Amino acid sequence: CQDRLISNGAQLTKILLYSFLEKSSDCAFASELCALKNQLVSEQDDDDELQTDGNRFGQPEDNEEEIFRIIGAQLAEIGDQLAAEIDPSLIQNLVRQFMAENMSKEAITNHLSQAVKEVVRRMPLEMERERAMLVVAMVLAKKVANTVPSLLQQVFSTTVNYINQNLRDYVNNLEPEVI
Repeated sequence: CQDRLISNGAQLTKILLYSFLEKSSDCAFASELCALKNQLVSEQDDDDELQTDGNRFGQPEDNEEEIFRIIGAQLAEIGDQLAAEIDPSLIQNLVRQFMAENMSKEAITNHLSQAVKEVVRRMPLEMERERAMLVVAMVLAKKVANTVPSLLQQVFSTTVNYINQNLRDYVNNLEPEVI
């Protein structure tokens, strides 16, 4: 049962981030986003095996998926307002990290985490810290993908890992009206 919850949470994070990217303005990676959607649907189909208890492993409820799509769209509006405040040199540094061939997934996730902390530290906290961290992580993913669209899948995966490692409880307790 615990594995199911972990997989379900990871799937909801993917839905949240995908919806954020899809609803964000000024995205230069539309074709890569389409390919990512096809990959995510394929992953969902692969996980769509019936378990011995008759449940589908790792599949969020349809209602739950729709809630996370709505939240992703709401966060995209906040992210669009925040995007202009992020230092372009920070984005260029992240792009270099993502493009470095000898970087481990953990090292790249750590670089993303440091970038999120730096941006959150510099901004006036008009929203709670966890929400700010979530929005900043997703905005950074969007900006890196805008700079080098071919990095979208890697950036997406790294951002999902970052969110699941640092903000899982916060994300699992999100509700549309809270945003």
